[in-house]
Amino acid sequence: MSEQRQYDEDLVLDKLLNSNNSILLYNDEVNTFDHVIDSLCKYCDHDSVQAEQCAWIVHNNGKCLVKSGAYDDLLPICNALKENGLSAQIH
Repeated sequence: MSEQRQYDEDLVLDKLLNSNNSILLYNDEVNTFDHVIDSLCKYCDHDSVQAEQCAWIVHNNGKCLVKSGAYDDLLPICNALKENGLSAQIH
């Protein structure tokens, strides 16, 4: 196996197994604060205060880390946020 291929496989395994992945939520000009707050409560298990704080951080800074964990746990959450019109990505 080439060194590059091994390196690529190691990166994939690290991404899947590492609990240091996180979902970043990005600002947009489409969604209301209420929609963002409701979505964070529903999909990220935030309480209303935490969700509102994240919404304000996104509004003021353009992005906010809203959930951390293993990639496999974050993927369905990130997909649900996207399906509800939010701009989110796993990092």
